[in-house]
Amino acid sequence: MDLVRHLECFVAVAEESHFGRAAARLGMAQPPLSQRIQRLERELGVRLFERTSRRVTITEAGRLLLADAREVLSRSESFLATARRVRDGETGLLRAALPPDLSGGTVAALLADFGRRRSGLELELHELSTAQQLARLAAHELDVGIVHHPCDVAGLELGPVLRRELGVLLSRGAGAARLDEVPLAALSGHDLILFPRSAAPALYDDLLTTCARGGFTPAAVRHGQGDSFVRGLVLSAGAVALCPRDARPPSSGDPDVVWRPLTGGAPALRHSAAWPAGRGDAAVHAFAEAATQALRTAAGATPDAPTRPLHLRPASEYWL
Repeated sequence: MDLVRHLECFVAVAEESHFGRAAARLGMAQPPLSQRIQRLERELGVRLFERTSRRVTITEAGRLLLADAREVLSRSESFLATARRVRDGETGLLRAALPPDLSGGTVAALLADFGRRRSGLELELHELSTAQQLARLAAHELDVGIVHHPCDVAGLELGPVLRRELGVLLSRGAGAARLDEVPLAALSGHDLILFPRSAAPALYDDLLTTCARGGFTPAAVRHGQGDSFVRGLVLSAGAVALCPRDARPPSSGDPDVVWRPLTGGAPALRHSAAWPAGRGDAAVHAFAEAATQALRTAAGATPDAPTRPLHLRPASEYWL
């Protein structure tokens, strides 16, 4: 039995004191209305109305139950309204994640845009690697994230794939620092600083493969992500780091480290929003749109040409 619908019939008849008027108010025929009242009376075990050929009178039991019936209907309407707001992304909790390489300006632009789109939504934001995001998305512990490609996208839906060209971070005293644009081959002899391979294995291998194709095979690969740690390796060990333009250090803020664009088949980061297939509600799409907009405007990302795969290759082309 649809209790809410039956209670709507009960309240309408009680307020109209007439089956015909109550049926018209509910937009239904009178016989089905009478049948619903009779079934409700059977389910409750009490008589709700006294019926004569001329009038309908609510019983004492009906009067005692009427206030509770109205309360149930009011709570039902409130429940449905809340469900609609959650469905439409106007309220609730969204669990989202960003990769560590996004600049502060990009993160701020994303959050500001998302706040304008869904001001009533609580956002639980995490900084997670692609591997961590994929694991949490698969376990339904995360609603949406920004992942690096290539990665395993099985079971995921994706937003537009965007490309951020990588430059090189190197000490000001390095020979290549005198160039306005640095060919990959000019970095030969330097160690390369990369994020730990476990964070995004396919991307890690893809970057090394691209460097090798451009003529740069690093003497060694060192692992680090924190700005201060990477800077220390660049200055003390003569290493170089790959870094997108938006995340480069300000030229006036660090006289010892410089950023230069790369030439000769320069590597790039490829991003997109990702979420579990079939679970992309309005809030998820709002976050994906805000992320895409922030990457384009604050990070200078451009649409990626649809010529490269988004799936994992059977084996990496480059192994250390």
